[in-house]
Amino acid sequence: MNDVNDSFGADAPVYVISVAAELAGMHPQTLRQYDRLGIVSPGRASGRGRRYSMRDVQTLRQVQRLSQDEGVNLAGIKRILELEHEVEQLREQVFHLANELEAARRAVTRRGRPAGPEGGAGVRGELVRRTRLTIFNTAEPGNPDEPRDGRPRAEGSGRGGYGPDVPGQGGPGDGGFGQGGPGRTEDEQD
Repeated sequence: MNDVNDSFGADAPVYVISVAAELAGMHPQTLRQYDRLGIVSPGRASGRGRRYSMRDVQTLRQVQRLSQDEGVNLAGIKRILELEHEVEQLREQVFHLANELEAARRAVTRRGRPAGPEGGAGVRGELVRRTRLTIFNTAEPGNPDEPRDGRPRAEGSGRGGYGPDVPGQGGPGDGGFGQGGPGRTEDEQD
């Protein structure tokens, strides 16, 4: 029987209801009831016949143990099985997240040690992200002296340093951040 399990896998629906019932030590009618209640739902063949996998048979054995040995009712058994399934999914997710974290740590290590306190960067292994900031003109095209947000303009800065030139207004090179030009970022000013 292990050869069958190994060649098809634990989730392959290969056992008809009579064989699965015999393997689980139950009556086939009990398996039908568990299917109706959603406790153990087998796969279906093309003719709609139930097909149980080895994992289904193991679950049926667990249901029988919980019912007979532990005295748990069917609603409790269903909830236990749902929670065990959820725990299994969460463990798998934690496993994948741990692998991603380890890969990220290796990538940081491969990049080399970041600069120390003198260089301005943080502690070893800290990821530093650079961002660019672009501020666009918020003034309405008809009135270059009045911004949309109602804030007063800065003295001596042309139109106040709010972003790109409005065609036909302001002088050449008056682009928002002093001499930056339209759509320029702070990083591009120097």
